[in-house]
Amino acid sequence: MKMRVCQGVSGIIIITMVTSFMVVYNSSSGDKSLFALSSSSSLSSHHSDAPVPATKGPDRPQMLPASSLDGYTGVLDLKPLKMHCGTCALVTSSGQLIGSERGEEIDRSECIIRMNDAPSVQYQPDVGRRTTVRVIAHSSLQRVLRNRQELINASQETVFIFWGPSIAMRRDGRGHVYNNLRLLKQLLPKLKVYTITRLKMLKLDELFKKETGIDRKGSNSWLSTGWFTMAVALELCDRISVYGMVPPDFCRSSSHRTVPYHYYEPSGPDECSMYLSHERNRRGSHHRFNTEKMVFANWARTHDVHFYRPNWKPTAIGSNSSYTLIGP
Repeated sequence: MKMRVCQGVSGIIIITMVTSFMVVYNSSSGDKSLFALSSSSSLSSHHSDAPVPATKGPDRPQMLPASSLDGYTGVLDLKPLKMHCGTCALVTSSGQLIGSERGEEIDRSECIIRMNDAPSVQYQPDVGRRTTVRVIAHSSLQRVLRNRQELINASQETVFIFWGPSIAMRRDGRGHVYNNLRLLKQLLPKLKVYTITRLKMLKLDELFKKETGIDRKGSNSWLSTGWFTMAVALELCDRISVYGMVPPDFCRSSSHRTVPYHYYEPSGPDECSMYLSHERNRRGSHHRFNTEKMVFANWARTHDVHFYRPNWKPTAIGSNSSYTLIGP
């Protein structure tokens, strides 16, 4: 009963938030079609040594022909996501980006991928201004709506991809997050809203177990938004530049740089303290941040994935260290 009341209150909040900016969104929407993009096979290897194309002023790099990505379906129409980018900047929410001055470099990528409610307006010199894809956890929906003026009203070409447990994302009327997304799409029909399907979520669970030997459910842990974002990027992009992601054992070094967990929350928790506490936790819900980063390092050995701020690359398998720092 309490759950139904909470879901009902949540729905009322969504309605109030959405109706307050629906007019602004629709009045400023043009007839722009979704940029022509395409996909690759699931987590397939991509190789491209082409330089990132330059961008002049507000112009955007030309996108590649579109084809369908498996496992990402549109809210209401259930159509598959059609997208493909030659070069992508995956911008983390890490405090490592503070003072990086990587914004212009990030914006030269064809597609820029961000997570949850991470803003860019006040942080453009460090994180860039454009957003092509935003991957959002079910638990971040309310925060995205609270920051709707930037994240939704001003992001009409952004593709929103939501992930969450099946109980929250089911489409039979009992998935409270999906119900709210459906309402959002009904009120803002031009918004590009997708969800990761239940089958895709199960496949990503199995992928984590295959790569780590750890059963995600058995260890009482949750995959992070970073995990889903990297999975999306590997399917979407030929070349991926990841900004703000530290190497897997970075936080175990006594000389590691201390930064906030989020660049937009300077007074928030310390990043490494957050990573280590989650990794060691065995009770309650937690993420395995460092374990995920070990997987990302492995993928970077066979995929066109590069890490910046800090600049590092994975070493050959069998070496004493899992990574090599190559710059700040």
